[in-house]
Parts: sequence; C-alpha cells; structure tokens
Amino acid sequence: MNHYDYLIVGAGLYGAVFAQQAKKAGKTCLVIDKRSHIAGNIYTEEVEGIQVHRYGAHIFHTSSKAVWQYVNQFAEFNRYTNSPVANYHGEIYNLPFNMNTFNKMWGVVTPAEAKAKIEEQKREAGITDPKNLEEQAISLVGTDIYEKLIKGYTGKQWGRPCTELPAFIIKRLPVRFTYDNNYFNALYQGIPDGGYTAMVEKMLEGIEVRLNVDYLADRENLNALADKVVYTGPVDAYFGYRLGALQYRSVRFETEVLDTDNYQGNAVVNYTDAETPYTRIIEHKHFEFGTQPKTVISREYSTEWHQGDEPYYPVNDEKNGALYAKYKALADAETKVIFGGRLGEYKYYDMDKVIEAALDVAGKELA
Repeated sequence: MNHYDYLIVGAGLYGAVFAQQAKKAGKTCLVIDKRSHIAGNIYTEEVEGIQVHRYGAHIFHTSSKAVWQYVNQFAEFNRYTNSPVANYHGEIYNLPFNMNTFNKMWGVVTPAEAKAKIEEQKREAGITDPKNLEEQAISLVGTDIYEKLIKGYTGKQWGRPCTELPAFIIKRLPVRFTYDNNYFNALYQGIPDGGYTAMVEKMLEGIEVRLNVDYLADRENLNALADKVVYTGPVDAYFGYRLGALQYRSVRFETEVLDTDNYQGNAVVNYTDAETPYTRIIEHKHFEFGTQPKTVISREYSTEWHQGDEPYYPVNDEKNGALYAKYKALADAETKVIFGGRLGEYKYYDMDKVIEAALDVAGKELA
C-alpha cells in the first residue's frame, strides 16, 4: 500500500491548491473527498451546454496580481463583471448602491443631491450611534433604500430581523456616488472558460484523488496512509462537536431547465422583498455570455443549518467566535494536522483569499 507525504481531506479550492504546490515541491499526496466530485462548492457541471454553478454563483475577483497569475495557469478567464440587479415587487434597481440606484429611487441626478437625500433620511431617523444592522443601514443609505433593498433580503438571508443582527455585517456595504454597476472593486475579475471544475481538474493533474470517502468515518486507517493531514472539513466535526456545534447558514437550490434562450437578462437578480421566499435567481448562461437555445436557472433559498446539511456561511457573531477560539486552540495542538479553508477555519472566505491562504501555508510548510 502506498504511503504519502500528505493526506488532503477535501478536493475544494484550498485542498487543490495545497496539493498542487506539494506535488510541485516533489511531495506525494492523496486527496480524498466525501462528495462524488472534486472542486467543493465551486463545482460546475454542464447542462444543456451551460456551465451550472451547483452550489451558487462563484465570481472570481481579486486585486492580488500573484493570485491572478496563479489561477491563470489553470484556466482562461473571461471578462464577466458582476453587476447584479435587485427586484423589489417588480421595480428593478442596480446594485451595488450607486447613482443609478439613487436616480431610480429618488430622481436625483448629481452625487450632491444623493448625499443630501441620505443625510435628510438619516437625520429624520435620529440615528447617531448605530446599534444594529437596521440602524447601520439607514445611516449609510437612508430609509427608502433600507426598506426596499436591504430589510427583506437580509432578513431572509439570516433568518432573523435586521434589528437582531449586528451592525458590523454591513459596515463594508458598497455605496458609490458614481454611475458604476460593477459590484467588486477588484482589479481582476472573471469566470473560467469551461467552468471551475475543469480549472480544479488541472490543479489536481497527476495527483491521486479518491471520491466518496468519508474521512471522519475512517480516520484511523486514512491517517495511517500519510505523514501529515491537511483537513478542510468542519473544525467542530473533526473534534466530534465536543465543545458544541458551530452555527452556519445553509442554502437550498431549486434548479430547472427552461425552454427559452433568456429568462431574466442578467446572471444574478436579488429578490429584496420579504414575501418572495427565495433570495435570488441565478441564470447560469450569462456568466459565460451563452447563446444556447435553452437556459438554466437556480432559485436560492437561505435556510437554518442543521447537522447533516451543507454548511455555507459561518454565523460570525460573538457566541460562535468565542466557541471557534476554543476549537482553534484544540486545532493548534494537533501537530500533524493543518486546518484550512472556510470550514477548517470557520471563516467567510472569498475564493482569492482561500487561494492566498493555501499558498501561504504551503509555502511555509514546504520550505
């Protein structure tokens, strides 16, 4: 039986980057994943000639030249720019909040008029020191935008009213006083031609991968196969939830093929009213400017997470932060295990930050 330098648990982005770097450094790796496919949550599969983002929209964006050059070794990226729109009871608004949004909402034309309108609404609301997400949002963009474009959407996303959510969640809410619908400020942005699965496949070229393998169910035998483990699963599950379970939000998708060439005219449409049960609809073909005769859409529903569900977003409040700190202390004491990625580090990670973290850890580990 083969013996490896590294057993990598999880064939998602973090695991694939670490494996690729280890192989490049002359190390042997075995990558395992309990799913039936590689690429973790960035997995894409072809339906009707369209690359479907199975676990929600993933738009690559980074301002790091090093990360951009790294991913471009494995894929050609197109020029896709994320410009989502919001649908509030049939009224359409541009996101992020910018002069197009303010013009549609209030009829204002200049940045000075938009700022004056926000100031007026903030004054009327009497908020000086925002205590929760609602107050923070009103102080950033005024009452009208909060009521139509934030309140219902955020309530659905987190499963609780905005008055019960901490202000910091939207401290970095993009608000622009220019007519610019580009959601990200990143220098580089795009979607890999042919989807993310093909990109991860390239990263894992020449590396042994075993799918449908549950590491936690057969840990002892699997650990015996390698000198060290890179673990990208949930950190609390690794320790058998002995200190209690960390909380996540999960997402449920309803995906269907439609007999039309263009359903909504945009890749991402957010439904910001409280009455529509889903948070957004993704039309996958627009990520690659598709001209196929049919289209594939996914309705996204934000749900409470229960053990056994797919964990998506860590609930980074004080209580969970304190619990994670205790798990991190246990993780740090494991000398032969590296914990990484959004589940291993209980962290909301953009793709470029996952790559950055994996390159950094691999660089130190393999030096």
